[in-house]
Amino acid sequence: MAARTFLKFDRLWLIIAAACAVLAILSSLAVFLNSRITGRTSWNDVIFTASLWLVFGALTQIPYALARRFPIRRERVGRTIAAHLVGALVMSLSWTSAGVLLAFPLVRRPAQVSFLRYFISSLLTNLSLCVFLYFAVLGCIYAFSYYREVREREAQQARLTAQLAEARLSALRMQLNPHFLFNSLNAITVLVRDQNNRDASRMLELLSGVLRQVLQSGKRQEVTLDEELRFIEKYLAIEQVRFSDRLQVKWSIDPALRDALVPEFILQPLVENAVRHGAGKLSEKGLIEVAAAAEDGNLLLSVRDNGPGYVATSDSGVGLANTRTRLETLFGESAQLNVANANEGGTVTTVRLPLQRTVDA
Repeated sequence: MAARTFLKFDRLWLIIAAACAVLAILSSLAVFLNSRITGRTSWNDVIFTASLWLVFGALTQIPYALARRFPIRRERVGRTIAAHLVGALVMSLSWTSAGVLLAFPLVRRPAQVSFLRYFISSLLTNLSLCVFLYFAVLGCIYAFSYYREVREREAQQARLTAQLAEARLSALRMQLNPHFLFNSLNAITVLVRDQNNRDASRMLELLSGVLRQVLQSGKRQEVTLDEELRFIEKYLAIEQVRFSDRLQVKWSIDPALRDALVPEFILQPLVENAVRHGAGKLSEKGLIEVAAAAEDGNLLLSVRDNGPGYVATSDSGVGLANTRTRLETLFGESAQLNVANANEGGTVTTVRLPLQRTVDA
């Protein structure tokens, strides 16, 4: 994205330079026609006028470079204004110097006026015009910049909305796939047949809660970690009923992080993989550990199982690929997803993303 923005800015400067070239042509043409009307044609005046506007076109690199270096931000507005005032002064001095130097071969400087007085007079004459033109060009650059930012934010928002919808549908498909529903309903049937109505009722409540949250989820891109964990608790509670006493869940959550913002359903595919490809593969007791911690301004979310270890599969690959795509769209290079074999056995999946809280949103 940065490379594309850079190219678009370079294209903008070419447009500004082309506009100055057009001004050079029109101004020199006006000077030529005026000289014909007055009866004293001077090609030196025509060349001087055209050259001066072409020099101005080259000098527009100054506001162009400073606009990129000092974008308008509330916390840096004073520094930005100071930089542009200096830039306008430098541009005025440069344009005046170019005009004075061009005056020598084109014989426009009165012979009786000293070089210093001529330079100062030219500077004072051109200063107001040059400052006005500097900020006019600067305004065009900023307008283009913020227009591009708005368009890119809109496009990013559209991508995030589509990806969130896909994540919801993926979660819903996971919940509704025949294997999951069969096992859940079969477990409920067994509980009812054994007259364990209490656990059967509990499992039905959990199952309906999971489906309701997926279906009724709003259009938010992010939720608090507390909301995400409540969703995962329901899902794992269903799995615990299915696996009876063979599935243990361990929570290692820093209470101070429950108001941190995370992408909605970010943990669901990680927990699903841990159950299906990790703890669920064991004949003995399986373990799922969900952890959340802060480190160097980042939020670390991890899901660990004690299964046979990480082996890339098509099922897990799709879920992890979608998760990586969402993280990249939301946070760029500031977020990472890593899957590795845990030191104590099994697989650990870690998500690292910038720590943001609801009060910062």
